[in-house]
This record gives sequence, structure tokens and C-alpha cells, in this order.
Amino acid sequence: MLVRAGAAALGLPRRPPLWLGGGGGMRRLGGGAPPPPAAARCFPLSRALLRVQGPEADTFLQGLLTNDVARLMWGGAEQPPEGGAPSPQTSPPPRAQYAHALNVQGRCLYDLLLYRLHESQEEEPNILLECDYSVLDSVQKHLKLYKIRRKVNIAPCLDLSLWAVIPEQQSGDVSSTLDKCADKTLVLTPDPRVEVMGWRLITNKEENPLEIVPGSHIGNISDYHRHRYKQGIAEGVKDIPPGVALPLESNLAYMNGISFTKGCYIGQELTARTHHTGVIRKRLLPVQLSAPLPLGSIPEGAAILTESGKSAGKYRAGGDELGIALLRLANINEPLHINLPGDTSVNLTAAIPNWWPKTTNK
Repeated sequence: MLVRAGAAALGLPRRPPLWLGGGGGMRRLGGGAPPPPAAARCFPLSRALLRVQGPEADTFLQGLLTNDVARLMWGGAEQPPEGGAPSPQTSPPPRAQYAHALNVQGRCLYDLLLYRLHESQEEEPNILLECDYSVLDSVQKHLKLYKIRRKVNIAPCLDLSLWAVIPEQQSGDVSSTLDKCADKTLVLTPDPRVEVMGWRLITNKEENPLEIVPGSHIGNISDYHRHRYKQGIAEGVKDIPPGVALPLESNLAYMNGISFTKGCYIGQELTARTHHTGVIRKRLLPVQLSAPLPLGSIPEGAAILTESGKSAGKYRAGGDELGIALLRLANINEPLHINLPGDTSVNLTAAIPNWWPKTTNK
């Protein structure tokens, strides 16, 4: 089964250089001639997949996650009308969705990507949850804690592989090459967070992604993380420490990961109050060090200081000269540094990613 989704269905920004497959074949969002054959890097991810399936899977997840799972099920409709399917006027449901599970204090526990496997409203809800591999057991226990008597089955999918497919610059249409290998692909969809993160590919473990995406090559996972850090995309427990990080400071609203119109969910109160009445003074931002450092040279949570020694934020994670940090927006244009063991320090600079909304009042 081949599953694909277009950027329009996911609410992703449309930029002229991006090529997408559509019902009539290949098209460029800004017009023009068809592109050359696709070229992309396929990165094997250290992320896990959980299957959540059953008649009540959608309502179960709706009460646990920050995003509107009903939209993943029914598209533009908040819920299916009486009798089943949404009306033809509603937008089609997306294939993937980004969300967080929060604790009761409104702090992040797990960053998740959801993938809808069922095709029609008549089918039983069947959803894959992507999470950090190191917290697979914790996510499973968290879900089962709230399952109670709901008709939902929760099980890890150890027979599946997850890949990030990131097109090279000036690459062609990724999806138009897939029809000949449809039986080898479970899911191929644009990353629902931001366009710069490319696509997500889910296959059976025995399948070769290079046969699914012709012209591609296997990338080094360190290059994937460098790409993430350069763009300021947090992913996993090192970037988003469970029970510590706040969803809006982690740019969840910027990455299509939260709904402020859905009903109640665990941790909603603080998040909604911050959004509606508070100013977000700190955010996760990409940072670049003045010199590459060996992995582990900077302790997780190390204080970032201004020139006068005032606290400007905390370093989360990184590699070589790139990283991600939680910084006060008022200090991001100042000279910043981190004190290291041995009476040394390293300077760093922060930048606002190009994919952020141009007007950021909060």
C-alpha cells in the first residue's frame, strides 16, 4: 500500500522551489517546467513506532495530545457528521500530524509524529505514533495508563523502518518516482512540522529506501542532526527534556503541533493561558559555536551567559559547532558564551530560522 500526502493537505507553507506530486502528476507550486529526476538523502532514524488501533483510538489520543487528532481523522471537520463521513466542503484529512504529550503541569513529556494508516471513514482508526526510541517503553506505559476500558490496542512496530527523506537543493519531485515501488512503501508523506524537514518514509525492515526513492543515497545520521540544528528543529528527549520543556517555548505552535480550538487534553490549562494572555520570552533557537567541540564537551543544560555574565538561557544539545538552545529573545543579538570545565569558554551566536513566521508577537 502506498500512502502519500501533499503539502496543501498538511497546511504546510508553499514555497516556489518545492516540487510535489499531485493528482495530475508532477507540478511546481510556482509554475514552470518539470524538474530533473529526484535526488535526496535517506536518513535511518533512531525513532520508534507504536501502533494505536481500535474503534476508540482517535478519541483516546484526542484527550492526550496537544494537536487536534480529529483533523487527522476527518480533515477540516472537527468531528464526523452524523452518519460517518465529513461533508465534501471540508478539507481532506492530512496523512501526518505533529503533537506533544504533556504532563498535568503542562510540560512536555514526548514529542510525537502521528501517521494515519486507514484510508476511509468506514475503516477502524489505525494510527502509527513516532517517538524517541529511548522512551518507547515510557510512551507505551503512558498510553496504557489512560487507556482504562477504551477499545484500543497499543503495540510497538518492531518490523518497520523509519526514514527521513530530505531532497537535495534543486532536486526534482520525490513522490513522482514511487508508483513502480508502491507495494514496498507503507507511508511516504511530507514532514508535518516544517517544509525544510522534507519527508517521512515508513517501510518494512527488509525494504531498501534507495529502490523506493531512485536517485537517492543513504545519508549519515550526523548530517541529519546537523540539518535539524541548523534549522532549529527540536527532536527527542535531549532537545526537549521530559517534564522540563514547555510546548510553546519549544516552538510547537510554529511547527503545526498544537490546536488552541480543540477540547480539553492533559496539560492544556497552562498552555492555553500562556498563549492567550502571556508573552513567550524564551524559545528554542539554533546556535553556532565559535569553534567545533567534541561531543559531550558542553554539559546538557549548561548556562548561556551574556557578556556581563547575566543568564541568557540554557544549552540543550548539539554536535560539532551547531546546536540548539533555549534563549531569552531579548538577548539573542548580544555576544553570548558558555563557560566550560577547565576555566575555558566558547562563544556562540543565535539566529532566527527562516521558516519562523515573519510576525512573531508572542
